[in-house]
Amino acid sequence: MTLVSYAVHGGVALLTLDNPPANAYSHEMHRALDEAILRARFDEQVHVLVLTGAGTRFFCAGADIAMLATVSAEWKYNFCLHANETLCRLEQTPKLVIAALNGHCVGGGLEVALAADLRWAAAGKAQFGLPEVELGVLPGTGGTARLSRLLGRSRALELMVTGRKLDVAAAHAIGLVHEVFPAEGFLDAVLAKAASFCPPHKASRAVGLIKRSVVSGLEMSFEGHLALERELQQQLFKGRDAAEGFAAFQQKRPPRFEGH
Repeated sequence: MTLVSYAVHGGVALLTLDNPPANAYSHEMHRALDEAILRARFDEQVHVLVLTGAGTRFFCAGADIAMLATVSAEWKYNFCLHANETLCRLEQTPKLVIAALNGHCVGGGLEVALAADLRWAAAGKAQFGLPEVELGVLPGTGGTARLSRLLGRSRALELMVTGRKLDVAAAHAIGLVHEVFPAEGFLDAVLAKAASFCPPHKASRAVGLIKRSVVSGLEMSFEGHLALERELQQQLFKGRDAAEGFAAFQQKRPPRFEGH
């Protein structure tokens, strides 16, 4: 069984979590996701990653609780450690990552989505939240770290200690979801918009290094962040896309970027 399918549409790599009925994840799924992330990272023809769930009801319901109930505490620790490493690899990949939330996105599923750069959701009855407190545990795959950085301490804490779930509109209103698309034709619309971040429309290397500066820089001192920004900018100055961007501006024409 293929737990994470991989397909390329133009310059967009589509990674699909596929474990019916709820796309709950296991160690095997995270290993498959890890491999898919690396595949997209090394593919010079891929400029954007889109991560979604199979079907229309669930993006991902989080970890397979039945599986976790049968393994040792030591195994659980290593399971969470590898899951963290996989999501950090996704977060640190210098290409734009979009989570296409086609359905419910709770627990570990939301933790996966939080490691993406943008979260686009399908309109409908999907719910979003980190209800791990109801199981007597905490969101341990980056949930406490990423949600608090995204929403701020108080709002994130309230959502996690209550286990409250948000509908699509509420998640959009607080910035957990960036954009909402009609449920009909959702994935096609996501892929079409994702393609707008690929050459020739966007300088995808600039997009990727903007991401690197933000993701890594926020964990540094302000002075360190400025130094990182300068070094990344210098890399872009040496590329063909910067030359094309400046030339197009002077010639008053749309640029045609190559991703270099």
